Amino acid sequence: MLHLMKLELKKFKLGWYVKRAIIANIVILALMIFVSIIAQVEGDAEIRNPETILLMASTIVRATFIVFGSVLIARLIIGEYKNKTILLMFSYPINRKKMMASKLAIAAIVTFITVIVSNILVVGVFFGIDSYFSILPNSFTVDQLMQEGIKLVPLAIATAGMSLIPLYFGMRKRSVPTTIVSSLIVVTIAMNGNPEFSTATFLPLQLALAAIGVVIAYYGIKNIEKEDITV
Repeated sequence: MLHLMKLELKKFKLGWYVKRAIIANIVILALMIFVSIIAQVEGDAEIRNPETILLMASTIVRATFIVFGSVLIARLIIGEYKNKTILLMFSYPINRKKMMASKLAIAAIVTFITVIVSNILVVGVFFGIDSYFSILPNSFTVDQLMQEGIKLVPLAIATAGMSLIPLYFGMRKRSVPTTIVSSLIVVTIAMNGNPEFSTATFLPLQLALAAIGVVIAYYGIKNIEKEDITV
């Protein structure tokens, strides 16, 4: 399957994804700095709390790359059906299930890696800027950063799983917009930052949604032989 993944990566070239991910990170960082400065002007100590900033970074990064994950699925899978290029792909003497699995593996792995790297970059750069300009009244502590690092991996795994949920909606409608819009619904459910109960940090819910994504991917792979590719 690794060979198939390499072929898919050569075919689709993820340079566009990397460029957009970099832009997204810059926007997220700028938003965090802007919010922190506004909170400083208005004297809002809660928002300027380092823990709040870490939560904000984690939540926005994960929400962003769930949507990016749906775009990957739209390009790798849904777009192939829409443009009928799937007919050519399935004419190759390659197991369809392995081909589908390789595409979904790329989407999940790229999402996982991007969430990890983006969190580290955004928090790291914000930490560096704060150390020079004292945006926050209290800087990040080593303990806070370690705790965030411990939570990062399971949350990134959960995000990778959740990014597969839009596959279900995209395959039903064979629609790229539906795939992306469904990811926004997932984000609304998974990344709710309600102060009374934040779903963004509630790991059981995150993992449950990830499990749903994995099940959807499993059935997407299992049923690929039955799909009507002429639609």
